[in-house]
Amino acid sequence: MPEDGIHESKPLGGGGLPRTITFTADETSGAGGNQRTPHLRNLRTFPSREAPRAVLSIPDKSEKTNVETLSEGTADDKAKNVDITEHLLSLTEVCDKFSVQANADHPQDSFGLSASQASDLLARNGPNTLTPPKKKSSWRKFLACLTSLFNLMLIAAGILEYILLGIDYKNNKANIYMGAILIVVAFINAAVEWWQQRKSENTLAALLKMIPAKTHVIRERRLESIQSADVVAGDVLFLRMGDKIPADCYVFSSSDLKVDNSSLTGESEPQERGAGNTMRNPLEATNLAFNGTLAVSGEAYAIVVRTGDSTVLGQIAGLTAGEEKAQSPLNHEIAIFVRIIASVAIFTAAVFFIAGMALYKDFPFAINFAIGTFVAWVPEGLPATVTMLLTIAAKRMAAENVLVKDLQGVETLGAITLLATDKTGTLTRNQMTVCNVWANGIMYAATRGHNDMGEPIGDVTAAGIREVLYTSALCRSVKFDRTDVSMDKRQLLGDATESGLVRFAGMRLGDEFDELLPRHAKVFEIPFNSANKWMLSIHRLPHASGALTLLIKGAPERVLRLCSTILSGGAAVPLTDAQRTQYDETYEYMASQGHRVLAFAQLQLDGSEYPDGYAFDRKKENYPAGGYTFVGLTSLEDPPKHGVREAIGRCRSAGIQVMMVTGDHPLTAEAIGRKINLVLGETREGVAKRTGRAVEDIGEDEFDAVVIHGERIADMTDDDWDVVFRKPEVIFARTSPKNKLEIVARAQSLGHICGVTGDGVNDSPALKKADLGIAMNESGSDVSKEAASMIILDDNFASIVKGIEEGRLIFANLKKSIRYTLTHSTPEVIPQILYIIVPLPPMITSIMILVIDLGFEILAALTYAWEPAESANGLMKLPPRKPVTMRSIAQLRARNARQPQVPIDPATGKPIQETHAARILRTLRAPFTKVWWQDLTEKTEGEILVDGDLLSWSYLEAGLISTISLVVVFFVILNHHGISPKQARLMAKATGEDYFNKDSPDYTYNGRLFTGEDQFYALNEARTGVIFSIYILQVFNLFICKARFRLPFGKFMFRNVRTFYGFTAGLLLLVFITYIPPLNSVFNSSYKSIPLYWLIAVGFGFLLLAYATARMLVLRKSRPIRWNPTIDGLHMHPTVWSTRHTTRSIEVTA
Repeated sequence: MPEDGIHESKPLGGGGLPRTITFTADETSGAGGNQRTPHLRNLRTFPSREAPRAVLSIPDKSEKTNVETLSEGTADDKAKNVDITEHLLSLTEVCDKFSVQANADHPQDSFGLSASQASDLLARNGPNTLTPPKKKSSWRKFLACLTSLFNLMLIAAGILEYILLGIDYKNNKANIYMGAILIVVAFINAAVEWWQQRKSENTLAALLKMIPAKTHVIRERRLESIQSADVVAGDVLFLRMGDKIPADCYVFSSSDLKVDNSSLTGESEPQERGAGNTMRNPLEATNLAFNGTLAVSGEAYAIVVRTGDSTVLGQIAGLTAGEEKAQSPLNHEIAIFVRIIASVAIFTAAVFFIAGMALYKDFPFAINFAIGTFVAWVPEGLPATVTMLLTIAAKRMAAENVLVKDLQGVETLGAITLLATDKTGTLTRNQMTVCNVWANGIMYAATRGHNDMGEPIGDVTAAGIREVLYTSALCRSVKFDRTDVSMDKRQLLGDATESGLVRFAGMRLGDEFDELLPRHAKVFEIPFNSANKWMLSIHRLPHASGALTLLIKGAPERVLRLCSTILSGGAAVPLTDAQRTQYDETYEYMASQGHRVLAFAQLQLDGSEYPDGYAFDRKKENYPAGGYTFVGLTSLEDPPKHGVREAIGRCRSAGIQVMMVTGDHPLTAEAIGRKINLVLGETREGVAKRTGRAVEDIGEDEFDAVVIHGERIADMTDDDWDVVFRKPEVIFARTSPKNKLEIVARAQSLGHICGVTGDGVNDSPALKKADLGIAMNESGSDVSKEAASMIILDDNFASIVKGIEEGRLIFANLKKSIRYTLTHSTPEVIPQILYIIVPLPPMITSIMILVIDLGFEILAALTYAWEPAESANGLMKLPPRKPVTMRSIAQLRARNARQPQVPIDPATGKPIQETHAARILRTLRAPFTKVWWQDLTEKTEGEILVDGDLLSWSYLEAGLISTISLVVVFFVILNHHGISPKQARLMAKATGEDYFNKDSPDYTYNGRLFTGEDQFYALNEARTGVIFSIYILQVFNLFICKARFRLPFGKFMFRNVRTFYGFTAGLLLLVFITYIPPLNSVFNSSYKSIPLYWLIAVGFGFLLLAYATARMLVLRKSRPIRWNPTIDGLHMHPTVWSTRHTTRSIEVTA
């Protein structure tokens, strides 16, 4: 259908906004055909926006182009990664190239390929399918999970246990269990991660359908239905409305074929395809139809010129293969934390091994002590806890129709600072809907509740309204899947614009709609084409002077040019200047809303000149070519999806910058943006118009919104990009796949954690490049789903907001879980230090540490997966955890500048890949460089997973209180058995004697004899008290860590009932290993332990609670919570339609 009133000629290589406006004969000078400046009237449809807007201070480098040179091309086809040239050939040349016989005059009689030809070509070139991306084998994936640093540390510790067992078997029998447990835990961690990845991939595989099942081809003059995978180059295809085109093909015969290229190029309007072409760029060629696109109207015959990976679909999909997937923020932070913990553990173990050798000169003792210290530092259960927390969150999101392919994507969605979204099919429904009708001099609002000016349509027989409805119903090419149901339940097969008009007419006319065409039969038709920009039909619609009526609809300026009268008061009256002025004003208003505008006209044919049965002939042009009666204007828009406005509003309230990246027209994109909370402020042009100043005089600080044309992206400097991303409201229009890639890369270079949503093939490179690619399932292409990390199963954009909130919640809960889990490290490490330095009897053994880390700690830590937010909307009022500010950008650039430059291969221009050995060597050298320490100690913007506050609480504050508690419990229990702290130290320090074992020599103290068994059981009972002390303090800590913004009191502490299940299960585990006597020898526990001593730990628990409360009060004063500022103008109440008037917005800063 026609464009919005302006005849645009697209640049040959770009596919973006045209550089020129084409003119008809009466709009150009006569002699020489030189192009002149257009009249203001011709440009009123887009006031003050005659040319592509110069956004910010970027100069407009567009040059005026002569109309006659438009078909010669102005861009490099290779930039599109498309190598098709057949569109420049004649049918004979194409037939010769592919050895096929085709008949342009009678295409149904074409011979096509022979069966033997097709068979040979299929065997030689392979099936017509897209090659799936290369994937690692299951074994390699499992091995990758197993060789993570955490798991390698556990395996190394387990191997050391067995080495020690081999050195001294008698005194290290417990190492049999220790080594096995450590190694098994590493395998369990890897298995959990691998299984979840495999499950997600299998779910995704069930969703993807790479190619349509059946295709009609002509072979040996027979029309056959074959598998699309069996289509070969040279096949003659029969395409009809509703078919998904299986390969790139050369159209040589067409009957009003239109294809929907929106999933490939981003164009929302169907494109006409037929024989003949004047365009050089294959993506704009009118005789090519591409694999993966949809035939929405008409039928055609075409010759296949590319199949499989050679198609445009395959070549654009290939862009995704070259894009490296960025490491998720969570992966990055966990990797840093693991490296730090590993370094500390290894360094500490080495230091205490040396200390043990220096003090005791006993290698088995020193190595055992070093392993104990190493095991105490490493939170063995953390990888499994993190993976299971993310898995549980992913299942919760699946229930909300959000499929997570990568577990880390759950948290990444909550961390994004910028969400770049496609428009067609993502924000909008890809359904044209009538908004306004102007007829008989009256503006009508077509949809109830719409904020456009105009009165509601009441009487459908009103002058002008009836004619618009009849023209929409009769002058059409749309088909229905069925007519025995109401209009709202029918599937319309045709282009979106005409479908919108037909649905509008059907809903308004009711049962009369289906009776119109049989009653008023069509006797002649001229289909819409890009040359005429209108569609004409003649029907048996009787009137006072005859039986036939001509109906026409199309581009307003084209239709108006054919009219001499206008419908006013129910009668045709001559067009006056006042009526033309009213027409101009109405057209200007409709176009300024970003709507597609169509004009309607009619002519009641005189029966004496055109009697019923008159033979109209298109070639003879024996139909009236002017003198029509102008009926009115209708505007249509592609409406936003339900809930999109509120979803974008919530994103912006959460401090996330939302920008639109679309292939559509800038004005359309801006108009949609204003309806969905994406654009609230004024653009530079808007400020200029309001203040009456020139556009170039408007300063950068005077406007908040910018609309960037894709053609300008290549000319933008680094400073231009900085200015763009500083604006709170940004739209990129007329973008290509490479433009989208550059936008994502530029955003990431500023430190943005970038999420990209999309459903088309043209979105897939950016989806893969982004930190989190989000594809749509129902409307999305197969390639986009493969490239994305997350798929919205119900295509509901609002589900993304739920995902963001879930991502923020899982990050908060992960942090709480780690904060809780790390707290037990200090009470595990300090007893090891006291054991060798003071020395004291070993308060805790390695097997006990594993019971803590892999026993009750995992059970309790996992309950955070179900922990609700502290307040209903609190998480979405906080800024992103890594906001992008001027300071963060400067810091990031300074950090990048001091990094060593990656060498470039002069032959390919690509970075030289570092060998594995060189990478390991560089990693080992890093801690000895100034840059490494500078990066490590530099204070960064925002919040990280494991920060100083978390480490301070876990290792120093709560960790020390827990340590003091266990030391007190330990010595109280020993004292109960008659061994004072002083005596315990003397016994541990005694040289030449080994006390506290069953076979230890007797020890006499204050006249009391302590046999070896007495010493052994007293120590084990004290150790049992220690492990219960750690458990009790951790139960208090479990609740304290729930409070991030509030005091650790109130009902919110008890909303998660699984918390009680977790610590109860942990208690049962401890009771089990304590009071089952056979297990005492394995776990160094004692069934004689008295619970009375646990009350000491309970007292320290309340002390910890009081300390946490005081700490929170101090932090509220010293480091208050920074909430996002309120954004003025956001419309958050749900409505079917949404618009807003221009207001200024407040830029969200962190």
